[in-house]
Amino acid sequence: MFIKSSLTLILGVAAFGLGTTATTRAADAMDAETKARVERFEKGAATVNVSKYPQAAQQDYQVFATKCTQCHKLSRPINSDYALPDEWSRYVKRMMHKPGSGISSDEGKKIYEFLVYDSSVRKKAEVDAKLAKASAADKSAAEAKIKEVVTKYGK
Repeated sequence: MFIKSSLTLILGVAAFGLGTTATTRAADAMDAETKARVERFEKGAATVNVSKYPQAAQQDYQVFATKCTQCHKLSRPINSDYALPDEWSRYVKRMMHKPGSGISSDEGKKIYEFLVYDSSVRKKAEVDAKLAKASAADKSAAEAKIKEVVTKYGK
C-alpha cells in the first residue's frame, strides 16, 4: 500500500512538473519585445462598450469575449495595435489553431467580423493611419472588407 501511494504521489508530482514546464516554456518562448507589447495591451481596457453597436455585432462580441478569455485576457486583443482586416484575419486564425482554443470556423468568423467592425469604429484613427501607409491594392482590399462587415451589421 505504501509503495502504491508513494508511486502515485511521485507520478502526480512528475505530471505537475511537466505541466508547469510546458507553461513556463510557452512564456519563455516570447522574446522581451513581445512580452512588453503583451503587457502593455493587457494593462488597457478589459471590455468594449458595445451598447451602441448593431445587435449582430453585440452578439458577436459575446462570442469573442467568451472564446478569447479561455486563453488570455480580453484586454490583449482589445488594446492591441491590430486594426486592419488582414491583421485580424491572421490573429484569429492563429488563435483558432492553438491547442484547446475550441474556436470553430463559424465562431472564428464571428470573432473576426466583430474585431474588424470594432476597429472601424473604436480604432478609426489607427485604421486610417495604417491605410494611408498601405499600397493601393492593400488599401482597396481593406476598405472593401471593412465596408462588407459594416454593411453586414446593418450600418
